[in-house]
Amino acid sequence: MIDLLQMTDTLANVAKKVAGDSNNDGYLSFWELLTTGGWIMLPLGVMLLAVVYVFAERSIAIRNAARIDSNFMNIIRDNIVSGNVTAARNFAKNTNNPVARIIDKGIQRIGKPIDSIEKSMDNVGVLEMYKLEKNLGILSVISKAAPIFGFVGTLVGLMQMFSSITTSNEFEVSTIAGGIYTKLITSITGLVIGLIAYLGYSYLNTQIDKTSNKMEAASADFLDILQEPTR
Repeated sequence: MIDLLQMTDTLANVAKKVAGDSNNDGYLSFWELLTTGGWIMLPLGVMLLAVVYVFAERSIAIRNAARIDSNFMNIIRDNIVSGNVTAARNFAKNTNNPVARIIDKGIQRIGKPIDSIEKSMDNVGVLEMYKLEKNLGILSVISKAAPIFGFVGTLVGLMQMFSSITTSNEFEVSTIAGGIYTKLITSITGLVIGLIAYLGYSYLNTQIDKTSNKMEAASADFLDILQEPTR
C-alpha cells in the first residue's frame, strides 16, 4: 500500500514537471503552458501580433472611408444643377473620403462625354479600392501559414520525443508527455491564430464590399445629376 502511494506521488511529480510547472505549485499558468511549445511559438507569436495590428489598422481606415455625410450628394446636386461647379468641386475636395475623391474627379471632367467621365471615376475607384485593401493580404497569408507552423511544431515534438527515447533507451512517461505537450500546444496555437486571421480577413472584406457599394452608388448618382438638365 505504501509503495503504491509512493509510486502515485512520483508519477504526479513527473507529470507536473513535464507540463511545465516550473514553480511546482501544482497549477499550470498560461505562460508555462506556452513555453512548453518551444521555439516554434516565437514565429506564431509574431504572426499573432501582425494579425492584431493589421486588423486594427485596417478596421480604422475602412471605418473612416465608409463615413459619408448623408447630405453629401444632395449638396453636390444642388451646386451642379444651379451651375456652381466651383462650389461643388471645393466641397468634394475638402471632404476626405473615397466617395468625395471619386466625385471630385467626375466634376473635373464635366463637359466631356459621359463615358469619359465614368471611366475617369472608375479609375479613381480602383485606386481607392487598392488603398482599402492595403496589407489585407497579410491576414490571408497568416491564415494559411499559422496552421502549417503549428504542424511543424507537431513534427518537432515527435522528433524530440523519439530522439529522447532512442538516446536514453528508456520508455519514460515524462519523455512521451513532453513530446505530446509540444505537439498539442503548437498545433492548437497555430490553428487558433489561423482562424483569427481568417475571420478578420473575411470581416474586413465584407466592410470593404459595403464601402465599394457606396462608391458605386455615389458614382451612379453623380452621372444621373449630370444628365438631369437634359431630361
